[in-house]
Amino acid sequence: MTKSRLWVSHTEAVLCIMFMLILIGTVNVFSASFVKAGMEYNNTYYFLNRHLISLAIGFVCMILTIKFDYRRWRKLVPFILLATIAALIAVDVVGVEINGSRRWLNIGMQFQPSELAKLATILFMAAYLGPKIDRQAKISMFTKQMGIIAAMGFLVYRQPDLGTAAIIVGIAFFLHILAGMHKEEAILLSLLALTVAVALTFSASYRAERVWAWFDPWAYQGDKGYQTVQSIIAIGSGGFFGEGLGMGTSKFYYLPEAHTDFAFAILCQEMGFIGAMGVFVLLAALAFYSGKIARQAQDGFGKMLVIGITILVVGQGIANIAMVSGILPVIGVPLPFISYGGTSLIINMVAVGILVNVGRQAAKKTLPGPNGGEKNAVPKRTFKLMRKGA
Repeated sequence: MTKSRLWVSHTEAVLCIMFMLILIGTVNVFSASFVKAGMEYNNTYYFLNRHLISLAIGFVCMILTIKFDYRRWRKLVPFILLATIAALIAVDVVGVEINGSRRWLNIGMQFQPSELAKLATILFMAAYLGPKIDRQAKISMFTKQMGIIAAMGFLVYRQPDLGTAAIIVGIAFFLHILAGMHKEEAILLSLLALTVAVALTFSASYRAERVWAWFDPWAYQGDKGYQTVQSIIAIGSGGFFGEGLGMGTSKFYYLPEAHTDFAFAILCQEMGFIGAMGVFVLLAALAFYSGKIARQAQDGFGKMLVIGITILVVGQGIANIAMVSGILPVIGVPLPFISYGGTSLIINMVAVGILVNVGRQAAKKTLPGPNGGEKNAVPKRTFKLMRKGA
């Protein structure tokens, strides 16, 4: 008696989960944005149209990265780093300012280089740490590589965007720990990072006020705590089944950034506990199958790529949900595939494409050909369908 499987492969699972998240996100983007789009742009489909354009670009880029051997990215890392740093510097000079922050470049569409910096960090750290893992060499963060990461983080911090800067440095930090950095150094750097984070947070009054509002948002609900209070109200009002798609009231100018960083609050209000749990389960499943791919990766570079991409997507998802729920202060982290944001969507789809390629390359190694060589990883179910078709 054969054992049934839900997915043909781990890479199929990752792709299907991503598309389910994108489908939920597309519906939610329209529902959360049509009021703002109609009032400010006289077109209720304004944000949905832009989202679909980004989705199409992301899909094409993802297909290309799925077909691109991940090992070839190592040679491109220096050029990607240079391009990313140049873009971050350009933001400071000719960037577009929105809501007091200069984070975007106008290249025919609004492009956010800090999103590219996240993926560049993963590629750079994987290229550096991967060979060390293969050689079982000593891992340390006191290197020129971390100096480059710190410089990118500083450029993002100047925009100002402390949350994204923390993500960039944090990804590099966690990859070092998982690569085998000594426990004593990890503890020391954790304390140092905490000290620096506290100092940077309280170096600007508006960030300090966000922290106080985080402790007691209702005491600051007239200003800095307003967004958190409205978000919690939106989540709570959804109940178990939600108020229904398009029926949520918080998007009617009660909740700022309802379609971007706080899209999850609208999702909870309209889809309820059921919808929220659906997103939780999908993120958990994405982490699970990505972990399977990481274990099967044939080299340290592939393992670090998959782990870094998993941290990028699932880690940001957890951080966003915690922020929207009031567990973390407002840090401006989007919910991957759910929040509106063209650059974020494209970069995340490219990242998943790289992850899938790592999985496919590993599968090729584990399936011997008829003459003892390697063959393409075509699932058994595909062979059965081919035979039936014949």
